[in-house]
Amino acid sequence: MISIAQLSSEPWGALHGGDRVRLYTLRNAHGMKVAISDLGATLVSWHAPDRAGRLGDILLGHDTPAEYVAATTYMGGLIGRWANRIADARFTLDGIEYTLDRNEGANLLHGGSVGFHRTLWDVSEDNGALLMRLESPEGDAGFPGNVTTQVRYSLDDDGTLTIEYEAITDAATPLNLTSHPYFNLTGRPGTDIRGHVLSIDAEQFFEVDTAMIPCNLAEVAGNAFDFRQSAPIGARLDWPHSQLAKAGGFDHCYMLRDASGADESEGASPLRQVACAYDPGSGRELTVSTDQRGLQFYTGNFLNGDSGRGGVRYQRYAGLCLEAGGFPNQVNMAGQDDVIVRPGDTYRQVTAYRVDVRKGV
Repeated sequence: MISIAQLSSEPWGALHGGDRVRLYTLRNAHGMKVAISDLGATLVSWHAPDRAGRLGDILLGHDTPAEYVAATTYMGGLIGRWANRIADARFTLDGIEYTLDRNEGANLLHGGSVGFHRTLWDVSEDNGALLMRLESPEGDAGFPGNVTTQVRYSLDDDGTLTIEYEAITDAATPLNLTSHPYFNLTGRPGTDIRGHVLSIDAEQFFEVDTAMIPCNLAEVAGNAFDFRQSAPIGARLDWPHSQLAKAGGFDHCYMLRDASGADESEGASPLRQVACAYDPGSGRELTVSTDQRGLQFYTGNFLNGDSGRGGVRYQRYAGLCLEAGGFPNQVNMAGQDDVIVRPGDTYRQVTAYRVDVRKGV
């Protein structure tokens, strides 16, 4: 794979406080382009060809920076310090209890009310890739330690967008980062993802309680959550299952298998393909590879007329998210040590989204 050093930038507007926001665009040799903002290190758009060579935007998004700040959908945002939920917005680390920002009922969701996705990042170029850097101070959303995070976005000629995360801290702190793009591979605003076909390489998923906190690790075999073989999303959404009723669709974390097919017991595994989504109409295919243990599959259940690009109103199931990272509430689970970064350690994650076209039907 060859990374193409085609990176451009342009002004994109201003926030209410006057801060200027810019849009950065990565292009490869085949006309594919990915736009990323320094506001929230956000994936704003991704123009990719269908089987006839026609470009279409496969990401949901907004028209202006102000809309991203006001929205509660996290479209395309870089999520931190903690992706997904922490129960009761609290945890205990090294004998000290920490109380966090409660921004979803009693829980913390996606880093709190002013998470990484609503912050301006510093930007530089690295051989055609985009480097973004953020300083998160001690006490940010209630978390301990000063954390420095760097994210590198690169786009290759084969249609792979690679996201490389690194972070360091001066005090022990939980860290769980992810990217939150909403994909709709049809490239047509206003459509839904029920016709997409999905596979996920996992034998288990976390059932959730009414607050969407993991309460049980369950087998996928024999129920709507089994995507070990490709299956249409719409048909699975229609299956009777108490977990689908509770979440209004899929909003669950899968425990991914490692490269050899065995479930991970500790630490991150090597980068491997873990999921694939396909739109039969356009021929576009999205594959997800990661070195993480968890993959949150979300079907846009809470979209309800949300403002989108070009005046579109996004309705339920308008997009799907495949978010790689740790497990929701893991900081309060048996695997807490795996999500704690200490001074001298470096948090690392690599996740890659590849968009290609199937030539056949």
